[in-house]
Order: sequence, then structure tokens, then C-alpha cells
Amino acid sequence: MADTWSIGARTFTSRLLVGTGKYPDFATMQRAHVASGAEIVTVAVRRLDLAAKGEASLLEWIPKGLVLLPNTAACFTAEEAIRTARLGRELGMGDLVKLEVIGDPRTLFPDVVGLVEAARALVKEGFTVLPYTNDDPVTARRLEEVGCAAIMPLGAPIGSGLGLRNPTNLRIILEAARVPVLVDAGVGTASDAAIAMELGAAAILMNTAIAGAQDPVLMAEAMRDGVTAGRKAFLAGRIPMRLHAAASSPMTGLIGR
Repeated sequence: MADTWSIGARTFTSRLLVGTGKYPDFATMQRAHVASGAEIVTVAVRRLDLAAKGEASLLEWIPKGLVLLPNTAACFTAEEAIRTARLGRELGMGDLVKLEVIGDPRTLFPDVVGLVEAARALVKEGFTVLPYTNDDPVTARRLEEVGCAAIMPLGAPIGSGLGLRNPTNLRIILEAARVPVLVDAGVGTASDAAIAMELGAAAILMNTAIAGAQDPVLMAEAMRDGVTAGRKAFLAGRIPMRLHAAASSPMTGLIGR
């Protein structure tokens, strides 16, 4: 059976979600999306050029069949985020939304108070809400309680490439959550993706790590493989860590004994 996961009524096989920003050009972005094997691509609603038509429009370059995940990037209040989510729906992007309410322009850390407020309002309006949040288990629980369809804690600051800075908190969130947990932000390379999946994350969303690589298409392939390897390792179950050596072969019945 396929190893699938679900958001609301939608079911997916790829556990890698990708973005659309920071690519050198639309053609490279398109090739990277295909190489990633992703089924979901996130788009910043406030950064779309709604006047662009044909090949000048970013949306024209997103591979056919990918599910659009509009996001509320660059929103600094709950009110801005709610309006932006509504705009995405009016543009025909559907009710799925990655909710961002930024609290600090330098670090891009979330404003968790505004985030919970916006999430509560959008859930009531029928949106399937995926909130970008910090790695705080209490905030994660609050977001789940107001009806979010998933939780998206950061691995590190957006675009930093630092990898998972606090795996302990992520493990606590993963153990408590009854909805999918997607690691969002901070991944730098394929090994970071594998580690996140080994912890038990349902999926990973990344943009800069692919778009900003020297070869975005090759990095998209690497991230796809890293996510797959990490997921398989999680399902397989790693051996316990030991302080001392444990012989791979039995010590009994050796020749000469």
C-alpha cells in the first residue's frame, strides 16, 4: 500500500512541499518543481503580480496538477492575514491556506497571538488552515484546538538554512499532535530534510534551500530523496543509541575457542 498522508479531504503521496520565490527565473522554478516530485506548491498571494498575463505570470509556470497552497506571507497582523486568505480564495486558489502572521520583520518569527486569532477566524469561514508557527508545543496545541488541519513549526528562521535547531521541541509537538505536523522553514540541505522526517514529521515545506542552491533542479532531486530516505528510516525504526560497542557478529563459537 502507498504511504500516504492527508490534509483535510486531500490525500498525498509526496511529503515534500515547495515554494515559488527566489528562483533565478520561472523556467528554473518549473524544472525544480518537477524534479522535486512535489504535489503541493505554495504561493505568496500578496506578492503575485495580478496584472501579469501568459508567460509573464508566475502561475503559468507552475506544473499542471500541483495543488496550490496560497500563503499569507508579509502579513503582520491577523486582519491582514485574514484579508489575504480571502483574496486567495477569490482568485480561485481554493480554501487551503498556509497562514503566516509575522511578528518581527528581522527574524520573521511568528506573532503567535495574532496567528491563533487569525486561525480561529479562518477556520470558522471554512478554510483548511495550515499555520506557520514557532516550535512551541503550547502554541501548537492552541492552533490544533481552534481547528487547524495541520501544524507547521519552524525548524529554524525562514531562509536561514540552519537546519533543525530544536529537535527536542519538535519531538514534543509530534508526540502530542493529532493532526499532521509539517516542518516549515530552516532546512538547508538534504540531510536536514532526512532528520526532520526521521523525527516523524508528516512532510516538509521548503523554498530557499532549493531556489537558492547553485543548482536548484539538482537540489530539488536531493531534497526529494532526503525526504524519502528520512521517512523510510522513521518507518523502519532506528536501533537504540549505545555508549559502548556492540559486536555485529556473535562472540560464541569462534574458531580457535
